[in-house]
Amino acid sequence: MSVAPKVLFQTSLGNITLELNQELAPISVENFLSYVDSGYYEDTIFHRVIKNFMIQCGGMNSDMEETSGKQPIKNEATNGLKNICGSIAMARTQIVDSATSQFFINLNDNEFLDHRDTRAEAFGYAVFGKVVDGMDVVKQIELVATGNKGQHQDVPVEPVVITSVSRIED
Repeated sequence: MSVAPKVLFQTSLGNITLELNQELAPISVENFLSYVDSGYYEDTIFHRVIKNFMIQCGGMNSDMEETSGKQPIKNEATNGLKNICGSIAMARTQIVDSATSQFFINLNDNEFLDHRDTRAEAFGYAVFGKVVDGMDVVKQIELVATGNKGQHQDVPVEPVVITSVSRIED
């Protein structure tokens, strides 16, 4: 059995360690690790924070300018993993296979985000891992003051910056 890859996110509020499920979400994990290995996530921010729902990051700088990602990937929401508290999932538009670099951490059990059927509105969001250390930091991010910035809502008033991202060995 292979060891699940782990990634350390160092943020301006503390560290978060993610464990990735390569077995059930191979496309999402390979995509995510390619962004990690390239340094893409460094100096991006948690740009969407909604209390009791989720915190989203991976595609905006502190000026709320979108960073350019790679090609969209296939949505793996049919993999059986659930959008439960502490799980991480690929963010996307209303187009099922539109995820690139952005992801979110669930702050609750958000079963309405799980795969229900093949219709676009019910396809779901692909979970590809979970927080294994640093949920206290996730909860701290959840509680930051938010507001509007340009056309964006739920943006932290004080940017929560991802300063460093790296793979870690057990």
